[in-house]
Amino acid sequence: MTKDELRAELERQEQRYKEVYGGEVTTYAAQPEPERKPWRKRATVQDQAFTQELQKMEKELKAEEH
Repeated sequence: MTKDELRAELERQEQRYKEVYGGEVTTYAAQPEPERKPWRKRATVQDQAFTQELQKMEKELKAEEH
């Protein structure tokens, strides 16, 4: 079934509903898909400790060079 056929079928059903049941049909616009935000990994305690150790080692190396 193509989109045009589907639209025609839905229009027929809408008309039938209005005529037979006297109902009211409300159509809604399609909702936009939510934006995907980039996933970010939080630093774990081990990651933070590792970063601190690296910084300490870099400071020690700089202190030895001078």
